[in-house]
Amino acid sequence: MITVTDNAKKQALRLMEDEDKTGYFIRVGVQGGGCSGLMYQLTFDNEMKEDDKEFEDNGVKVVVDKKSYLYLIGTTLDFSGGLNGKGFVFINPNADRTCGCGESFSV
Repeated sequence: MITVTDNAKKQALRLMEDEDKTGYFIRVGVQGGGCSGLMYQLTFDNEMKEDDKEFEDNGVKVVVDKKSYLYLIGTTLDFSGGLNGKGFVFINPNADRTCGCGESFSV
């Protein structure tokens, strides 16, 4: 399961409304790259794929492809508006190492 904090929910719903994507869901995934080997992806989508895993937490629908799910089990999606910049933050218990910016990780 992927957990969504109140901050992430509020920001995601605001962005979906601003981008006229009401009724979409959050799609998260992992792809190769970044300074630690794997990078997080986050988009808004409205089309399910055959192997997608679907979750709902805190009133937000989150969808993950089957391969990425293996890397993201137990992850919390948060949003930070702190001094280091604004953005969605992945709190991933499976990550052995993350880069300084938090956008990539390794397992």
